[in-house]
Amino acid sequence: MSVSPPPPLPVPPMSSEPSIRFGVLGCAEIARKVSRAITLAPNAELYAVASRSFDKAKAFASSNGFPPHAKIYGSYDSLLDDSDIDAVYIPLPTSLHLHWAVLAARKKKHILLEKPVALNASEFDTIVEACESSGVQLMDGTMWMHHPRTAAMRDFLSDSNRFGQLKMVNVTFTFAAKSDFLKNDIRVKPDLDALGALGDTGWYCVRSILWTANYELPKKVVAVPGAVLNDHGVILACGASLHWEDGKVATFHCSFLSSMAMDVTAIGSKGTLHLNDFVIPYQEHEAYFSAATETGFNELVTGWVPRPSKHIITADLPQETRMVREFSNLVTAIKKGSKPEKHWPTISRKTQLILDAVKASVDKGFEPVEVGN
Repeated sequence: MSVSPPPPLPVPPMSSEPSIRFGVLGCAEIARKVSRAITLAPNAELYAVASRSFDKAKAFASSNGFPPHAKIYGSYDSLLDDSDIDAVYIPLPTSLHLHWAVLAARKKKHILLEKPVALNASEFDTIVEACESSGVQLMDGTMWMHHPRTAAMRDFLSDSNRFGQLKMVNVTFTFAAKSDFLKNDIRVKPDLDALGALGDTGWYCVRSILWTANYELPKKVVAVPGAVLNDHGVILACGASLHWEDGKVATFHCSFLSSMAMDVTAIGSKGTLHLNDFVIPYQEHEAYFSAATETGFNELVTGWVPRPSKHIITADLPQETRMVREFSNLVTAIKKGSKPEKHWPTISRKTQLILDAVKASVDKGFEPVEVGN
């Protein structure tokens, strides 16, 4: 039986606002996805791309839908020196974020920065200081935050009659990497992305826990014994529990070594939220979650009453395009005299703080570690 393809995404309408001109600083694989997102965003423009090789940058632009007038640069410095560029998207290895994000901020470029934002909170704070000094916007690339499903789930979690008080969160993000990835990908190299799976899939897990807890930091974290590290000491799989003073608990597991899973379960005093594809929805144009309130067993204990409800949320644009659109709106507002929005750097820093604590717990033999401020 043939299956019809999903309907094409609508062409974004022309915006009355001038487009924010983006430069892409690097040709990483994720940059293909975000370049498409910039193209689809009604208030953004793919303006330039840079690589350490001019030929590589030219080939990237050609194969990823850059307009004919897009500028091609054979160095990152050259792109940052272009005064016509409003913002940069930085998909470089994490070890390079500190240098290039700080330099971009000093060049007055607004920054959409891939996660993990930094190798630790100290580096992150240096990046933020540079952004604040130059008055530029900083946002990390956690795309699922911008999906309309996320707002719909927040409505449920915030409803004291349906969900109640948060008690427990459990999150998993894993994928089974191929042998070439485990040998050669930047995410397993100590000099490029030393946080490994914790910085990659773990970032998403920690952010989803913080989001569920309304960004309240836990008091302490404890890494789960059994973390897997490669020969260079880079984490390939790990987990942790997070503990709040009021008794809330969260757990997560992140891995490059297990089958694909992207699950979130949030349990309240009255209701439960389930999500099975929280990082990347099964389909681009719609996504769903299930919610249950005051469920129990039927009389013979053979089923649930009432059964959880399924909520389908349609998306007018892909979540990464919505991210670019929101970021561009913030940049436009700054151009008109507004101050940079502090919400996004604040939650990025909280995510980084928990990653730091989990890494410290792993390094200390899975001892409890208090989360910094």
